[in-house]
Amino acid sequence: MTVTTKFTIMKKYILTLFFIITGLSLSAQQDSGVTITVVIENVLNDRGNILAGLYTEDNFMRGAGVAEYATKAKAGELSFEFTDITPGDYAITVMQDFNENQRMDFEASGMPVEPYGTSGSDMDMGPPSFYNSKFTVGDEDLEIRIRF
Repeated sequence: MTVTTKFTIMKKYILTLFFIITGLSLSAQQDSGVTITVVIENVLNDRGNILAGLYTEDNFMRGAGVAEYATKAKAGELSFEFTDITPGDYAITVMQDFNENQRMDFEASGMPVEPYGTSGSDMDMGPPSFYNSKFTVGDEDLEIRIRF
């Protein structure tokens, strides 16, 4: 065997090994987190956008979430996913932004004028709390159902 032939064979083995390691790495990354499927059961109409956020206790109701979702509103049931979520405690807030200004609008009395919901079923008077909205992500996919 010549030096050139040995070099070509060695190069093929190295490339094959590289692709195997890269493939294993990519498949490990794809399985690194949980998928949370969110189902909004009662979008009331097609007006505006649906905005949702996944929050930890540290950022709940304080700006951007760990993950966010937005789409045009469509009356009926709507579902979407937050993917690759690590274990921990989270809460989800969802709102229908009628006027597409990217925020909740309120009446002079402080009551919201746009539909909203959270991952907790407790919709007491006043703003939602992380404690009443939280759920725990473990190592299995979840489905969270929310009603406005």
